[in-house]
Amino acid sequence: MTRRDTAAIPRRTVVGYALGSVGTGGFGTLPGLVLAYYLTDTLGVAAGVASLVVTVPKLWDVVIDPFIGARSDADAARHGSRRRFLLAGALALPLLFAAVFAAPPAVRGAAAAAWVVVTFVAAATAFSLFQVPYIALPAEIAPDYASRTRLLAPRIAVLAVAILAFGAGGPLVRDAVGGGRAGYAVMGLVCGVTIGLGMLAAWWGAPRRAEVATSAGRLSDEHHGAAHENKHENTHENEHDDQRDGEPAVAAPRPARRGDALRAGVAALRELPAFRALLATFVLQALATGAMLAAAQYVATYTLGSEGAVTVLFAALVAPALLVMPLATRVADRIGKCRALVGSSVLFALAALALVPAREAPGAWVYAPVALAGVAYAGMQLYPLAMLPDVAVVDARERGVDRAGVLGGVWTAGETAGLALGPTLVLALLAVTGFVSRTGDEVVAQPGSALTGVVVAFSALPAVLVGLSLIPLSRYRLTAEIVDDRPEVAA
Repeated sequence: MTRRDTAAIPRRTVVGYALGSVGTGGFGTLPGLVLAYYLTDTLGVAAGVASLVVTVPKLWDVVIDPFIGARSDADAARHGSRRRFLLAGALALPLLFAAVFAAPPAVRGAAAAAWVVVTFVAAATAFSLFQVPYIALPAEIAPDYASRTRLLAPRIAVLAVAILAFGAGGPLVRDAVGGGRAGYAVMGLVCGVTIGLGMLAAWWGAPRRAEVATSAGRLSDEHHGAAHENKHENTHENEHDDQRDGEPAVAAPRPARRGDALRAGVAALRELPAFRALLATFVLQALATGAMLAAAQYVATYTLGSEGAVTVLFAALVAPALLVMPLATRVADRIGKCRALVGSSVLFALAALALVPAREAPGAWVYAPVALAGVAYAGMQLYPLAMLPDVAVVDARERGVDRAGVLGGVWTAGETAGLALGPTLVLALLAVTGFVSRTGDEVVAQPGSALTGVVVAFSALPAVLVGLSLIPLSRYRLTAEIVDDRPEVAA
């Protein structure tokens, strides 16, 4: 079997795909970091209500993402590319993102909560138009188990830079113009435009013709040709015509209604044990990272005594990813992606638990375990995203249907829900422990129970969630031999 490496992928495609993480990193990071704090400490929304505000848009994602994924598959089958979806999301998101942080001065309390819900739902929809097909692209760009890790590594490196830039730079922009509502409005506009530029880069570099189906079809012809002829005689004949014309070789589902798309997503979950295991793992880990991100600003303000300390916390968490990414790739090549993900998860949980004493003994020492968690975070991002296209390719090969968009839609719904519910858990914990919201610039004295809740949300809660993620991960069975369809090696 002839297999390509990332060296055979056009540089434009590799660079464009990596730069797309500027968009995903910005949208995934900044709301998770500052939205809850913006609601409680600028708009005067009670912590309990704020927890609902950050949750509702993500519940919408659960509905819309599978639909977008299915339509993306159909569009790729018809036009040979997912680029139209990428462009639509890139053009729509910037102003909608800015609107989330631009509540009019007269709007506060319940009205402010309603403003954020409406604008965030709109922004999340625009983001899904980009993110769902973006997640599906690796299966079309890189054809084998090892090359997907090498393709994803530059993306995760850019993601780390983006998370650092938005996580540290967003609050800096806010504070540079005086903070408050005006500061958040400027921050939202600047970051929204930057996110849009990153998304446009991914659209620019995306393949004009999808290749996942062609690759899957060739594998299928080589190893399972007779079975596919018996099961899909008409489709198989058309596949050869498609290959000659440069069109996708494997059919894509074409659900016409949202209900069909939801059923397609549910069917994928039911039929693919590897996808269920990987998705459950990633959602739990997204909950953990979402909780840690949301709690970081509270830890900076109420534990370390400085709102600006959130920048250092973010740098400590994200910067190590840039240093360890080459090592993370080699580890996956040596021991496999799944075992590498287990090791990263255990390291993250232990580092988070090391932060528990921060309530009684706050100080600069907290940056050391946060940095260790950052080393683990690099693997927790790289490995699952490199494993997802493995699932998509095996599915396409075995079923003769390209469902990469459907899988990407369900995956994105789970990821965004996890990242949103992480802040929800933090806000719920703060509400239970008696946290006091504010509308002015002066920091409010918090009860001891709330101060404990802040630290628990930043340490024990993420550790427990990541520990739980190891349970579904133990059920993941796809190895390099299975993914690349090498029975002679597996034997």
